Amino acid sequence: MKVPASEITPRALFEQRRLLLSALALPTTLAASPALAKGAPLAATRSALPGALVMDKPTEYRDATNYNNYYEFGLDKDEPARQAQRLRTQPWTVQVDGECLKPQTFGLEELLKLAPMEERIYRLRCVEGWSMVIPWIGYSLAELLKKVEPTGKAKYVEFVTLADKAQMPGLSANVLDWPYREGLRLDEALHPLTLLSFGMYGEVLPKQNGAPLRLVVPWKYGFKSAKSLVRIRLTEKMPVTSWNAAAPREYGFFSNVNPQVDHPRWSQASERRIGEDGLFAKRRPTLLFNGYAEQVGQLYTGMDLRRWF
Repeated sequence: MKVPASEITPRALFEQRRLLLSALALPTTLAASPALAKGAPLAATRSALPGALVMDKPTEYRDATNYNNYYEFGLDKDEPARQAQRLRTQPWTVQVDGECLKPQTFGLEELLKLAPMEERIYRLRCVEGWSMVIPWIGYSLAELLKKVEPTGKAKYVEFVTLADKAQMPGLSANVLDWPYREGLRLDEALHPLTLLSFGMYGEVLPKQNGAPLRLVVPWKYGFKSAKSLVRIRLTEKMPVTSWNAAAPREYGFFSNVNPQVDHPRWSQASERRIGEDGLFAKRRPTLLFNGYAEQVGQLYTGMDLRRWF
């Protein structure tokens, strides 16, 4: 479907950027008030990218924002929604460097203007065996990477997230070697479905969901989608990632959703959709590549997915 030129960059998107940046900087006491329980609106057009709009029923906002894995703010699912409100998301910069011709440090406002915002409805599958469906807002990560012009040596992309003990009480738990690090192969990072997200449900990202910007890679387990990014580095060698370093037998570098490759401690053949018909809902079968095989399967042609899990 061809998107009309008038809809490619909505006027509202530009008019709301200052409001959005102001909302990100609000102190904790205001963030908890009922009037600001939901963030500033973030305008976007619906994506026309194949696979970007799944037909599954979206997860309720209250579930998606109160059932989170964000260990920097606590280990229990409900802790990030409480603890992350102390996070200061303005000012914010992201350093993009490594094997590229034009390394740069981008401010948040620059990133918000870098490409037109799209709404994409993606499945999210956690390695723990639960799933959600979330309407994200952002643009393809490739839009940012092409600005720095990767060199011929670039084979991988490393993502580094914020680690600030003053703001993140969970860092004292020493669950992982902080800061949190993730990585993709360059062709995965450049795939159009790989999203740099600034919002969800029509608004700026809530802090517990990875504000002010995060990665979303819908065909991989959720921990691959790093939150609160501060650095993106192009590398020649496969980067060390946090969960792979902590438990290499349990968390591979690729971590593609695969019902035929179990976690050593549980099956991955099925999943529980959060918020769906209560605690006794029937588990649904897990889909290869989380249902995105048609779009991304060619990235792994000839690979042994059991060895390269």
